[in-house]
Amino acid sequence: MSEPQFTGETPLPERMRPKSLDGYVGQHHLVGEGSILRKMIESGNVSSFILWGPPGVGKTTLARIIANKLERPFYQLSAISAGVKDVREIIEKSRSGSLFNKAKPIMFIDEIHRFSKAQQDALLGAVEDGTVTLIGATTENPSFEVISPLLSRCQVYVLKSLDINDLDDLLNRAVSEDKILKTRNINIEEREAIFRFSGGDARKLLNILDIIVSSYKPDETVLINNKIVTERLQENIAIYDKNGEQHYDIISAFIKSVRGSDPDAALYWMARMLLGGEDPLFIARRMIILAAEDIGLANPNALLLAQSCFQAVHNIGMPEARIILSEVAIYLATSPKSNSAIASIDAAYAEINLSGDLPVPLHLRNAPTKLMKELNYGKDYKYAHSYEGNFVDQEFLPEELKDRIFYDPGNNAKESEIEKKLQALWKKRKY
Repeated sequence: MSEPQFTGETPLPERMRPKSLDGYVGQHHLVGEGSILRKMIESGNVSSFILWGPPGVGKTTLARIIANKLERPFYQLSAISAGVKDVREIIEKSRSGSLFNKAKPIMFIDEIHRFSKAQQDALLGAVEDGTVTLIGATTENPSFEVISPLLSRCQVYVLKSLDINDLDDLLNRAVSEDKILKTRNINIEEREAIFRFSGGDARKLLNILDIIVSSYKPDETVLINNKIVTERLQENIAIYDKNGEQHYDIISAFIKSVRGSDPDAALYWMARMLLGGEDPLFIARRMIILAAEDIGLANPNALLLAQSCFQAVHNIGMPEARIILSEVAIYLATSPKSNSAIASIDAAYAEINLSGDLPVPLHLRNAPTKLMKELNYGKDYKYAHSYEGNFVDQEFLPEELKDRIFYDPGNNAKESEIEKKLQALWKKRKY
């Protein structure tokens, strides 16, 4: 097997970065013909917005294309390394430049979810008065991480992972248009593995392609099939994953370890994430979801502890936050498990999708006006607290769903008690 041939050239993802919307792959719902963001760009009247989506889907590229299209000055900051001083310097430079240049600069902030409140506060005035047009990029839900005053001044656009057609388009373009690859004899026999390993991430796809091509000598035919892709990635894992590319694989392993009641594996994967520079709040947020989805009513305290963990990590920060994360990860992993909460709400969703918006029974309707009372709104409603044990048997579902059960108690001590109580109250139902 040939040794990799690295030439010091600009990496393939950077060489393939498009300069215009016509070369941009994916996100047709945002930048396709007639789409909302494309119309805004073509009008030249671009307001501040935030791009929310997974890595490698074109957030940075889109921001650069917009600045290029509008011929605006472009300032780029990374929230990991930039501080309040950097933000203020760009704002001052923009204000000074506005005396000579009518085009408002674009300030692009990558990973804006990592900006502190003070850093975000420093942006507010300049965004509000139009000194700069802010384009933020985030892999996290901005409603959790971006302060409300700033979020209210920005439209949020959601970017999606690239689908198979997008990946296929990108692969074909790289092979036929890249200045280096188009000089090589590349034979693509199979595409399934390269698409699977890329996981909808354009940067991953191009990095994998670069690794495979580099493993062949310049005069060799480059063969791409599922076996070769898998082998090359195993041999070059350090290259493939040098920038934390396994982000989603490792968080998946962590979640499945907690769900599988393995605290040792959970701690291992958590440590991998923390040592790799993962945002500890991302881990804490995932544990809140875990507590509700996988532990649920088997141990309701898990959700309270996970929420407390998120707040504590937010207040304290690293490295001490690792202790709090460790405690809660162990607690969640060793807790009894139940997915009845998610299964129950999904069952209700499914019924609504099937039966539609059924009318609210008259006895459950609100009756604030005389007319509503005359129409029997609220009539025959039985106030539970007026009865022994604060319970009275009455129907709360639409007539068409009478005695329908959505909540199926899990097989654990806590929910066994709940099941006995429900069966005693609702004798007609079979829990």
